[in-house]
Amino acid sequence: MGTQTRVRATKLGHRGAPGKVGVVFAGWRLCALSCSVMSETRQPLLTARWSELAMLNYEIDPARLVPRVPAGTELDSWDGRTLISVVGFLFEDTRIFGLPIPFHRTFEEVNLRFYVRRLAPDGWRRGVVFVRELVPRFAIARVARALYNEPYLALPMGHGFEQSGPSFSARYTWRHRGSDQFLRVAVEGEPAPIADGSEEEFVAEHFWGYTRQRDGATLEYQVEHPRWNIRVARSAELCCNAGELYGAEFTEALAARPCSAFLADGSAVSVHRGVRLAR
Repeated sequence: MGTQTRVRATKLGHRGAPGKVGVVFAGWRLCALSCSVMSETRQPLLTARWSELAMLNYEIDPARLVPRVPAGTELDSWDGRTLISVVGFLFEDTRIFGLPIPFHRTFEEVNLRFYVRRLAPDGWRRGVVFVRELVPRFAIARVARALYNEPYLALPMGHGFEQSGPSFSARYTWRHRGSDQFLRVAVEGEPAPIADGSEEEFVAEHFWGYTRQRDGATLEYQVEHPRWNIRVARSAELCCNAGELYGAEFTEALAARPCSAFLADGSAVSVHRGVRLAR
């Protein structure tokens, strides 16, 4: 079988025609207003398909993360180690309360995250906290920052997938302050179920998100998806200016080789509305 390559680049959403921008912001404003109207329903806020999730994982000194831990949560660890992950993936068929937003259905995201847990009445909830989330759509970044204080940044982005026989690679790219940056993983074979008790399970199986609000409170939201199949990476690479993009406290950790990396096939996902935790 020959080599098959798919490459796509996405420009910043706010550089389009004024009419397009107006339609986009009108759609996102409508969705924001819908949040209060539908606050008592269990209908997900966002549904989409997440595809080809490239996950590069690094060990970090937990003291670097303590100032970022949201109130009511604590750092989570695996096998005595504190991990951070750089994750690149593709959003597809994105909808807000079931409604597609024009020009915002398919796009890339690359994020840096770490892992926390919270003791709730129903037991421990394992979740993630985002340090930075990159998307190519200005409207998404603006609304997420305004409504939820999520650390989104809109940049020109792209992705490429290459299949050559049993080998497959995924590459996610972005441009920050004039510098072209990327992450890439290469795998072989077919996806397989995640092993119970593995590092890959720890990284992939966090179903809650936590974000610190401007007043110091914490917003908690649930993410639902089936268990993914994965392929462990035979090679993985991250090329970025970590200090400029994420902060000096991440430079040393992200300069090292990943302690693990894998590619998850992905699935349909549902993200529910956030709930403020009692202080």
